[in-house]
Amino acid sequence: MLGIGKIKFMPGTFGSLATTIILYYLFHILNLSINLFLIFLIIIFIYSFYAISSHIKNSTNKDPDEIVIDEFLGQSIPIFLYEIFHGTKKDGGEAIVYYCIFFILFRYFDIMKPFPVSFFDKNFKNSFGVIMDDICAGFYVVLTLVCFMIIKSYIL
Repeated sequence: MLGIGKIKFMPGTFGSLATTIILYYLFHILNLSINLFLIFLIIIFIYSFYAISSHIKNSTNKDPDEIVIDEFLGQSIPIFLYEIFHGTKKDGGEAIVYYCIFFILFRYFDIMKPFPVSFFDKNFKNSFGVIMDDICAGFYVVLTLVCFMIIKSYIL
């Protein structure tokens, strides 16, 4: 993540914010293909297991703050799904609002660690745990928004 993890104050938040900005740029300025991004995301997901394992191998801290690739992966989930469901429609203003909501909700779930986020964080002191707690937080964002849309459809 270009050294963002080296920021001493809230590196996870800065990693998530950078991800949000980068993905907005890729999807709404460069009009990156969803399929191309999916391939890129899968490669990053697989590589991150190796990279994190290598980084924490000789460390007592098994989830150091300087690792922010997990934030990239977790933050990418709701954004990627939003882009899939909006297809070729590219309303940049609407996307900015949703991206901000995704960012806030992701940080909330990543920090508060509701189950199963906390389960992965506490029980897997390896690359799997580092990655999966953020993946779960990303899916919590999606679940929250789906629940909101269902409730909204009954009210309106």
